[in-house]
Amino acid sequence: MNAPAAPPSAGIYIHLPFCPYICPYCDFAKWAWDDAGAERYLAALRAELADAPPVRARTLFFGGGTPSLYTPDVIASLIAGVRARFALPDDAEVTVEANPDPSLAARIPGLRAAGVNRLSVGVQSFDPRELHVLGRRHTAHDVANAVRAARDAGFDNLSVDLIFGAPGQTEASWRASLDAAVALGVEHISCYGLTIEEGTPYATWFARDPSAFADEGREAALYALALAKLRAAGFEQYEISNWARPGYRSRHNALYWANAPYLGLGVGAATYLDGVRSTHTRDLDAYIEAALARRPIPGESERLGGAVQLGEAIMLALRTAEGVDLGAFRERYGVDVSERYRSVVDDLVEGGVLEAGAGYVRLTERGRFVANDVCGAFLAD
Repeated sequence: MNAPAAPPSAGIYIHLPFCPYICPYCDFAKWAWDDAGAERYLAALRAELADAPPVRARTLFFGGGTPSLYTPDVIASLIAGVRARFALPDDAEVTVEANPDPSLAARIPGLRAAGVNRLSVGVQSFDPRELHVLGRRHTAHDVANAVRAARDAGFDNLSVDLIFGAPGQTEASWRASLDAAVALGVEHISCYGLTIEEGTPYATWFARDPSAFADEGREAALYALALAKLRAAGFEQYEISNWARPGYRSRHNALYWANAPYLGLGVGAATYLDGVRSTHTRDLDAYIEAALARRPIPGESERLGGAVQLGEAIMLALRTAEGVDLGAFRERYGVDVSERYRSVVDDLVEGGVLEAGAGYVRLTERGRFVANDVCGAFLAD
């Protein structure tokens, strides 16, 4: 008799969807905080955790929303639940996304005591005018206080998020935000181009006045500035939007780019297990009712296979500095990328956006500026 298969090793993502306020550019599954709703959601989340499929946890990431709105005791109880249910190792990376509002500094020691060892702080900008336009209510002073409190609490792995392409942003103001982020001494910086998401206030604004937003040329200039500034500051760009000091790459996000298994818990959360990608409903009430009743969470799922699976795996790998490891790809998927996609690779290499070497294909620096188009060529093939 064959022994039962060991549960897959996976990253765990927990979505905590409540925010102190709603930013006009954001289309994540999120709602304004209210005490009763947040408590009911927590009960639903714990029920889902108890019923979740068996995996062996590699990392744990609390995203949102604003997870840091919940008290450290709540975060501690969720970490303990994941440790008990999924055997989360003691040395696993445990990340919490945090909003640098004035109350964050006081919560940080509790988060560290709860078992969080990595903070990802949603700074977005250090420029007061840009923060106002982005709907953010913190200040650069609040960010500095949070970083100081994190260091005092023993955090040695801090990340900040920045947005480029905000309405009215200039190269000078973007340079100043990059300099301010570097000056904080953090280990990790993420830089995301502003995207106009359907159904947001920014989408309405863009429809009314597209000239208020950065065009492709301006965005490219801002991205080039980030490449130069962060390289000069000693950060390695290990993914299209992410830079880290040596040894401080996000272990959790690296699982996504490696097309490795992950389990998502909470409203709107995504899971990829056994070749099936599933996404929970973004209807908060439907999620809570199903989880509390111990019924399957409504949502969508699809089994990835064939050209779609191959194209997505290549797309994800190309986002990283290492690109596609041809030998590892052949071993995992049974496909020789150089042969299967010969015409695509040749065209992209000739176009100067892809580099093909002994055992790898990866984006050139020029290719990073048009990564979506490059990756799309493999999906379309």
